[in-house]
Amino acid sequence: MQIIKSYAQGRWGQVHYAQCGTGLPLILVHQSPTDIVQFARVMAPLARRGLRPIAIDLPGFGGSDVPPGPPAIADYAHIVPAVLDDLGLNTASVLGHHTGAVVVTEAALQFPARIDKVILNGPLPMSDEERGQWRALLAREKEWNLRWDGSHIQELWNFRFNAQPQWTDLEAFHSNFVHGLLAGRTVWYAHDAVMTYRHEEAIDRLTQPCLMLANTGDAIYYLSQRARERWPRFAYAELQGGTIDIIDEQPEAWSEKVAAFLLA
Repeated sequence: MQIIKSYAQGRWGQVHYAQCGTGLPLILVHQSPTDIVQFARVMAPLARRGLRPIAIDLPGFGGSDVPPGPPAIADYAHIVPAVLDDLGLNTASVLGHHTGAVVVTEAALQFPARIDKVILNGPLPMSDEERGQWRALLAREKEWNLRWDGSHIQELWNFRFNAQPQWTDLEAFHSNFVHGLLAGRTVWYAHDAVMTYRHEEAIDRLTQPCLMLANTGDAIYYLSQRARERWPRFAYAELQGGTIDIIDEQPEAWSEKVAAFLLA
């Protein structure tokens, strides 16, 4: 199954994306800090199930150009119509994981006529106190700095490693870690935007059919449970185990949940 890589013209330069298959178009937006490598293992499984996955690098990550300053989530959302226009598509469904879930929610609100269905893989309905705690924890991304002895790499590895009580796939961990490093000194832009965005208020305003997708081993699984209770009108599905790398860890099972909702 051939993966085709391309560039669309975005607000701050080029937006890199990759696509596969010829079925129902599905925009995929990754978590931070990584890039579309997060979806490498599900491109073919999604395509085999009748979808056309289109994975986008957030500006400043992967092959997409870096914004001139810290964007808001409302700014990041422009990547969706930019890629749709480049492909000549009027509409598509969208799926985002963690940071990506916030971005696609805003895209669905800004461009409702262009979004068919929404999948939030790890939604973020936080309290103000939780948002403050996460902002403090993630502030260390702003301290990103190079050192000749390479100790900065070990520190960042440890930071990611300690984000979960257990990990299940070393290759996936390493791949996402390395791709996250490529964001460099502006790596904090995306998380900072997320922590100034009220995802719960945005989800309240969604009008498209929506699936809350979770896995029990996710570090923020408790937020998915909260979302399930707060929005019973939306569909809900979950996978057992896994981590924040669930897409890499259970690609077939994850793709089946996604396709079942979109093709229903």
